[in-house]
Amino acid sequence: MAATSEGTALDTRQHELDLPSASTRVPSILGELSAEFFGTFILILFGVGVVAQVVAGGIGNHDSIAWGWGLGVMLGIFAAGKISGAHLNPAVTLSLAVLSGFPWRKVVPYSIAQLAGAFAAALVVRWNYTEAIAKIDPDHTIKSQGIFSTLPGNGVGPIGEAGALRDQIIGTAILVFLVFAITDARNAAPLANLTPLIVGLLVLGIGIAWGTDAGYAINPARDLGPRLAQFVTGYHGAFRDQYHHLYFWVPIVGPLVGGVLGGALYKYGLARFLPEPDTAQGF
Repeated sequence: MAATSEGTALDTRQHELDLPSASTRVPSILGELSAEFFGTFILILFGVGVVAQVVAGGIGNHDSIAWGWGLGVMLGIFAAGKISGAHLNPAVTLSLAVLSGFPWRKVVPYSIAQLAGAFAAALVVRWNYTEAIAKIDPDHTIKSQGIFSTLPGNGVGPIGEAGALRDQIIGTAILVFLVFAITDARNAAPLANLTPLIVGLLVLGIGIAWGTDAGYAINPARDLGPRLAQFVTGYHGAFRDQYHHLYFWVPIVGPLVGGVLGGALYKYGLARFLPEPDTAQGF
């Protein structure tokens, strides 16, 4: 009986640590929103910061950008995971609500907190790199717009809105499918303290393999928050792409659709074949 009780306690603790999770972490919604704000803030500090360093400072390349975003995700999850589950992404939050029982009443507040964190962090990056950006692009044009927000074909490739939308749906579907797989306790999930590292490596992999068509935003808050920050700091074309078309909606709609699609593919195409927790066996 003692062994059974100990096993149940371990299962409960593991469930509380799984990231992301549909379960409530703390009694206060304020704590959860604070965690989502600061987790996303950290993500954007490293992600947008590394792009600014490469574009404005001339230090680094695409590989350092991919690593910067991966590390930003990892560190943001480490900071916020215990309190809110560290969604850090409205596409993840929406997918959990649609498919995993996350409370619908929290979807909008979580998304606003994530957007606010991204906006605030982008302002910090914009402020810190003011001189470097002014040197390479004093008129704040499309030349440096990609520091903060994504563009079709990264501003130079032969990709339009349709191709970028397709890319964002696919990229976010990959992200959420694998986040669900990585955090599913029935699927030999990594220990909770390793989950941020694994998810960070996942984002690194997406950056390495899926960055050509639309800059792998795969997160509406990641793109819209910095886009708003650049708009209020002098980038009057922030919502348009290199073709002068309104583009801001693509990295919002694409990830929201792709996230639910990826989560559904995992839930109905793979997870239903997994054993229940009491019969699951490790590799």
